Amino acid sequence: MAHYAFLDENNLVVEVITGRNETEVIEGISDWEKYYGEFRNQKCLRTSYNGRIRKNFAAVGYYYDEELDAFIAPKPFDSWTLDSKAQWQAPKPYPKDKKIYFWNEENLNWDLAE
Repeated sequence: MAHYAFLDENNLVVEVITGRNETEVIEGISDWEKYYGEFRNQKCLRTSYNGRIRKNFAAVGYYYDEELDAFIAPKPFDSWTLDSKAQWQAPKPYPKDKKIYFWNEENLNWDLAE
């Protein structure tokens, strides 16, 4: 079972479907990205849960970055930056004391949840 993301003209994911594996050949069709894209007249790209294909599993609202060949989640906060795995990272690491925190963009710090 494979998954495919359909993109709009701005490379935003508008839908993700389950489709044929790229190893399946049916009636001479083996390039399923091309097939689904032509069928829907939309750009279609393969995605995977394990991140081996285009770094992150695509979801509606994600952006596809052609240079990185990666699906990227919407930026959660202005201060966060994208790492080499196409994941957003806070300016400070999440505390490791097993308590629950939330990001406070105003003071650029993790605040303890109460």
